[in-house]
Amino acid sequence: MTKNNTNPKVDSFLNKATKWKTEFEALRAIALECDLTEELKWGVPCYTYQGSNIVLIHGFKEYCAMLFIQGALLKDPAGILIQQTKNVQSARQIRFTSLPEVAGVQAVLKNYIQEAIELQKAGLKVDFKKTREFAVPEEFQSRLDNKTTLKKAFEALTPGRQRAYLLHFSSAKQSKTREARIEKSLPKILEGKGLDD
Repeated sequence: MTKNNTNPKVDSFLNKATKWKTEFEALRAIALECDLTEELKWGVPCYTYQGSNIVLIHGFKEYCAMLFIQGALLKDPAGILIQQTKNVQSARQIRFTSLPEVAGVQAVLKNYIQEAIELQKAGLKVDFKKTREFAVPEEFQSRLDNKTTLKKAFEALTPGRQRAYLLHFSSAKQSKTREARIEKSLPKILEGKGLDD
């Protein structure tokens, strides 16, 4: 890793890190050795190839991870890629709890990054499940059927925003909770905003 290909915003991120700092630094070095461009996106180090996101590094309470943006397309011969939740369609992460774990798979990480770059060069993309394939909770469908303005506003949202709402509503186990989530979200939907906007 040479100083001239590091990003000052990522330097700042690392200087502020109180947990996983040495692991982040090791993962950073691996990404930079693969000739990726370092940026700070979504508040975390992100590594791109010709403007396209390849991997990012992030930390959680129990682990830190290198996340492959289109990890679902990787072959994963080492069997170490993890789908964070059943709803994550594209990204896959490799989790770490110590610096020796990072060092132990350094060569594998470089191979996976190179494969991800080749997939990007080839223009391959994950075939995302269409919004219409997601279940619409009965409570929300009833609102859509009875309120034309809501239906039009929901249909005007981007597919990603639609999916986020549907997943948010569907993840509630009780009808009462789904109703409360829907009610709370109605103003945002009618304003054309996403769940996290």
